[in-house]
Amino acid sequence: MQEAVPIGEGAMAAILGAGKAQVVELCQEASQGEILAAANLNSPSQIVISGAAAAVNRALALAKSKGIRRAMLLPVSAPFHCGLMQSAQQRLSQDLERIVFRDLEFPLINNADAMELRAGSSIPDSLARQVCAPVRWTETVERLVECGVRLFVELGPGKVLSGLVRQIDKNLETAHVEDSKSLAETLEILSRHA
Repeated sequence: MQEAVPIGEGAMAAILGAGKAQVVELCQEASQGEILAAANLNSPSQIVISGAAAAVNRALALAKSKGIRRAMLLPVSAPFHCGLMQSAQQRLSQDLERIVFRDLEFPLINNADAMELRAGSSIPDSLARQVCAPVRWTETVERLVECGVRLFVELGPGKVLSGLVRQIDKNLETAHVEDSKSLAETLEILSRHA
């Protein structure tokens, strides 16, 4: 993915306090023929944009004039989840075509479509498309709720995803595991849900 766009030519920025329609409009206005798109639909009021660095910077300047509460450049190494990643998507697709995926025992909700997948044959295309497609986190959480999920467990350092889950639906419960203490706390929470 890093090879797809030389350092400095792409960027990402967080847009806070604006809905999807407003962010899409912002991207269209700021793109001026360059690639710029909503890349991470994190919550109803937090969307990350991605694309050519100049277009991202134009969007940051325009955001204030459009009454957007906060817009900030993100310290990332590449403009992920946008059309600039096309070469990375093609390379990943070629690699995934060589792997045989069995049908899944548990469904996978992919972030590119926020749809449930079970057929192993659908996994390679789904994984490859996620490289350029926006991360539909809000829709993914909503789809999991439709499937009956009420407890979300985040693995890894921090609680960013847990916070986003609560922004999407305050009635959902979250837990996280990043060390032995948080693992014990999460196991206790899980035992109450068994």
